[in-house]
Amino acid sequence: MLWPGSHPVGVETVTEIDTDGSFGRVLSTPEHAGTHLDAPAHFVAGGRTVDAIEAGELVLEAAVIDARDACARDPDHVLEAAELEAFEAEHGRLPAGGALLLCTGWDRNGDDPARQLGGDDAASLHFPGFGPSAAALAIERGVAAIGVDTVSVDAGVATSYPVHRTTLPADVWHLEGLVNLDRLPPRGATVVIGVLPLAGGSGAPARVLALLGA
Repeated sequence: MLWPGSHPVGVETVTEIDTDGSFGRVLSTPEHAGTHLDAPAHFVAGGRTVDAIEAGELVLEAAVIDARDACARDPDHVLEAAELEAFEAEHGRLPAGGALLLCTGWDRNGDDPARQLGGDDAASLHFPGFGPSAAALAIERGVAAIGVDTVSVDAGVATSYPVHRTTLPADVWHLEGLVNLDRLPPRGATVVIGVLPLAGGSGAPARVLALLGA
């Protein structure tokens, strides 16, 4: 998944075993391609970059909000604080130092950019996301990160990126382009994030794993 207008991911073979004795390629990619991490520096001058996020911060308890039904009814659905409070009433307070993950079901559209984005350019997108009041409550609860299975934690219609401008200044970083959140329970999963520690990076591609108890 790529944000509209992004530089495409490119792969160039530079050596072949038959002719050079080894196989190697050059990879060209935006920092925010596919499943990736947004560091605070993405929207905050002087904010932490990817390499400043310590390895120990990348193993987190997860709380997973399943909003698939609401998102199926409305592709512009925005998760607000009231839904988070209802979740807490049933599953307990959001985990301080943990990750708040929003399952919209949009990862099923990963091979169909038109359905995934709902529009042709950044000014005409339609997909679900977090809302500012949910972002503010997540900060209040002390979560370390928020994540979603769409291309952005902000809903597509939120062209001013209010969630980015709320969470990243509070040093709450993002995971975007997640998949298979529907396979996780509301509580009990541990998320492990393998991310390229790019020096000075505003973000980086990531491999995100969830561990479940027996």
